[in-house]
Amino acid sequence: QVQLVESGGGLVQAGGSLRLSCAVSGSIFNIDTMAWYRQGTGKQRELVATILSRGSINYADSVKGRFTISRDTKNTVYLQMNNLKPEDTAVYSCYVHQWIGNVQSDYWGQGTQVTVSS
Repeated sequence: QVQLVESGGGLVQAGGSLRLSCAVSGSIFNIDTMAWYRQGTGKQRELVATILSRGSINYADSVKGRFTISRDTKNTVYLQMNNLKPEDTAVYSCYVHQWIGNVQSDYWGQGTQVTVSS
């Protein structure tokens, strides 16, 4: 099993910054994807950013140039969010994908609220 604990959400004015953290623990071997998703009220869940085990990084067009995903050697994944806009308001969730043998598993954090005021 893998556990994900997020932190760093909050209320910020437009143009401000926040950094989200996701501490990954448990059976953390063979994780090939770490990502952040978000879901605004009344909206579908949206993939924000991914970082693969080989280092490849991808962003949603809506956050390119403003958000940065990274990970450290202790299996914490971060999302640095700059120049925040009201439309970035959402619950942000951390996600990891793991392979054990030929079995895939998806794990989610509990979510952290980010609110951007205009």
